[in-house]
Amino acid sequence: MDPLDLLRLLLDPQRLAVVGDVAARPRTSAELAQRHGIGTEEVLRTLAPLVQADLVTAADATYHLDVDAWRALARTLPRGAPASPRVGFGMTAEETGVLARFFQGDRLSELPAQRHKRLVVLERLALEFEPGVRYPEREVNSLLRRFHDDHATLRRALVDEGYLDRAAGEYWRAGGRVV
Repeated sequence: MDPLDLLRLLLDPQRLAVVGDVAARPRTSAELAQRHGIGTEEVLRTLAPLVQADLVTAADATYHLDVDAWRALARTLPRGAPASPRVGFGMTAEETGVLARFFQGDRLSELPAQRHKRLVVLERLALEFEPGVRYPEREVNSLLRRFHDDHATLRRALVDEGYLDRAAGEYWRAGGRVV
C-alpha cells in the first residue's frame, strides 16, 4: 500500500478509532462493534482495506495489527533533508550528531525537550551572534527566524540559558564558545 493511500484511509475517524483499538490489543469484530456502537458488518467494511493491504490480520476471528508491516510501510516514507553541513560549524562530532536529529537543512525542526540536547542547539544558535556586537531585537528575530519560525521562543531560551543578554531592546552575546 502506498503511504498516501493509507493516510487517506485513516482520515476516516471511525476507521482510525477502530484501528487504534486493534493497535492497543487484538480484538474480535464483536468487541469492536460493541466498543464503537456499529454493527459487525460495518467493522468488516471498516477494516477490509487494511486487511487487504496486510496491515491488519484476522486470525481465529480476532484482528491483529501487523506491526512489522506498518514499520515496513514507514520505511518507504521520504526522509526529511539531512542537516546542512553548515549546522555543524564550530561544534564537536558528538554535538553535530545531536544537531542532525533536530535540523533539516538549515532549519530547526524542533527545540529538544531534554535540556542537554537543547543546550547543544542553543550553543549552535549562539554562534550566529558576534561577541561584543549589540543587536536590536528586530535583527535578533530576523536572524533566529532563519532557523525556526518561533523566533521568540528561541530568543527567550538563549537569554534564559545565558547565551544572550538584553537591556533596553538590545541583545548581545553573553556566553557560549567563540570560534
